[in-house]
Amino acid sequence: MARPTHVYSIEYVATLIGENLELLQEVARNSDNIDYGEMIHVDDGSTEEGIKTFTDRGIESLKEFLAEVRTWHGGVREFLMDCQCDPEMIERVMADQPKS
Repeated sequence: MARPTHVYSIEYVATLIGENLELLQEVARNSDNIDYGEMIHVDDGSTEEGIKTFTDRGIESLKEFLAEVRTWHGGVREFLMDCQCDPEMIERVMADQPKS
């Protein structure tokens, strides 16, 4: 199998797929949420944390994970609450979610 030669920053992925950056950052905190090897940590030399990047398959994995979360009872809000996110952050993310 060919190895990926191109990755996308998490900030760009948020724009590319139209998702809230804070939501993607929370999903990315647990590497079990993304297919193994499709999320890559990059030391950027300017921040202690570095940046998260995703392969093409990693982007698909993110989209699949979020689609699944949205089918759960409580959806995105419940996911964020389970992750013990700050209530203000949850409200910011929820303000960006499509109304159903």
